Amino acid sequence: MTAVIPIPADLRRRYATSSVRRTWLASLPGLLDASLQRWNLTVDLPSGLEPWNGRTGIVLPVKADDGTPAVLKVAYPSAETRLEPLALQWWAGHGAVRLLHHNAGDCAMVLERLDAFRSLQVCDLNSAVEIWGGIVRLLSIVPKLEPGWSGLSHIADTAERWSDDLPADWDELGRPFDRWLLEAALEVCQTRGAVGRRSSRDVLVHSDLHFMNILGRPANAGYAAIDPQPTVGEAEFAVAPCLWNRIPELSRADPQAALRQRCADLCAAAGLDYEIARQWTIAREVDNALCYLADRAQPGSISSGSAASGDAQRSLWVASTLAGRTLSWLPAAHELKTL
Repeated sequence: MTAVIPIPADLRRRYATSSVRRTWLASLPGLLDASLQRWNLTVDLPSGLEPWNGRTGIVLPVKADDGTPAVLKVAYPSAETRLEPLALQWWAGHGAVRLLHHNAGDCAMVLERLDAFRSLQVCDLNSAVEIWGGIVRLLSIVPKLEPGWSGLSHIADTAERWSDDLPADWDELGRPFDRWLLEAALEVCQTRGAVGRRSSRDVLVHSDLHFMNILGRPANAGYAAIDPQPTVGEAEFAVAPCLWNRIPELSRADPQAALRQRCADLCAAAGLDYEIARQWTIAREVDNALCYLADRAQPGSISSGSAASGDAQRSLWVASTLAGRTLSWLPAAHELKTL
């Protein structure tokens, strides 16, 4: 019998924006049912509850035929989601969620089940920083000459693309923030991109390693990263997402100094270079701010107080603070929209 699985409302809204996305959304019940049959899984979702979902797909709690708890993840097909099982295979459960099965055609995976209620977002911050650092050390494996590695983007290529895209987007969006911050981001792209292209420090990088993407394993058996968005390059590229998390916990007396200290603490825990992490964070957060504005089609309106502008304001606060001149017209740190 075909399992009746409710599709989360958030996912339905997100994928109702184009005909291609709506087609995938309509196919999702069939994809889930095919995966359940393929791997002999049973749905383990309490009555009345929806599956979990993220930005890229749906995550359904299941049990294997031997009763082992797991999750079935079916993602929207994209370059990013097609690379996820490759990265998880290479990490083999060391610092990342363990991959049990996958089907490339459907972008479907069976993963070990982690504790969704025990992320580093709710962990004591000092402990979270240390755990995050240990995860980064485990994930920072050196690229190998085997199938799949060549399909990963290099961070230096990202920097080269940003060198063209950031100023064009800034102009198109009505020059929504101070030029000096844009120029600081472009300087990072030019310097770190050139250094990164000839670096011998290339590792596999989880590029979305914020505190909510690290979950506890059952029976307090440590933590593991999820949703890797893998790329290759300098490990310091991974620091930025943890600086846009948990901003309200920064010192009210001097949140700018506290943010810089958090960056230094994360780097110390992971064995990373603070200055390189600082630079990449500036570039990443300027790109994030422009993406938030473009996605919501709000050129020049980041002071409007909307949810989208709040995301952009948070990114610009982090970027400008690490660049040494927090934009004076932004809300105070503890008034920013939080994640």
